[in-house]
Formats: sequence, structure tokens, C-alpha cells
Amino acid sequence: MDGESQRILEYLTEVEEAAEDVLTTKQQIVDLDSKRNRNREALNALKHEVSDTEKVKVCFGNMFIKFPKVKTTEMIQKDQEQLDKEINDLRKGLKAKVNHLNEIQGKPELRGYHLSPLSTDEIKAINSVLKR
Repeated sequence: MDGESQRILEYLTEVEEAAEDVLTTKQQIVDLDSKRNRNREALNALKHEVSDTEKVKVCFGNMFIKFPKVKTTEMIQKDQEQLDKEINDLRKGLKAKVNHLNEIQGKPELRGYHLSPLSTDEIKAINSVLKR
């Protein structure tokens, strides 16, 4: 292989690896979001189905174990918080990965891609200014 072919092959390999990294991160977000939805369904079922003094059956791997409803709810809520954190971290990292892929391909950076929602304090400040 001559030098030009080698450079083209390296370029295509780099683009393919970056694209694969973006797709893998997107799939991880989808998988974690699916798990978060199942947890939300479980919390909703616990809220409507069982009294607080009863024990509920919880599936761990391939076993069912009876746990108090309160402990089960706490575990699921902690899992929800962890999933939210992981999903947010992956989404933040995804922006950088997409920008890197665009940079490799020679495309311009996406405009408006670094926008983030207003915080609660910022919304309160805006509302107080607008009410005057």
C-alpha cells in the first residue's frame, strides 16, 4: 500500500471508531432509560397495590426475595437517582463525542448544541423581574 492509501485507511478507521463510540453511547442511554422506566412502573405499582406494613416480592437476578415495602421503595428510588446521574453523564459526554466526530469529518460544529436549561434560581429571578 502506498502512503496515500494508508492515510485514507487511517482516516476512515478513525471516523468509524468515533461513529461507533457515538452509537454505543446512544445505546447505553436507551438501555438505562428503559431500566429507569421499569423502575418508575415498579414504584407506581408499589404505591397503589400494597399497604405499608406488607412485604413485597422483589426479583434479584433469578431469585425472588420478600422485602418490606418501605425498604423496597427506598432501594428503587436510590437506583432511580443513580440511573438519572449516569444518563446525564452519558448525555454530556455524547455532546463531546458528536463534536469530535464532526471535527474529524470536517463538518462545522453544531450550533445551539451546548444549550442547557435554566436552573430553578434563574427562573425565579426572571419571573421576579418580569412581574415588576
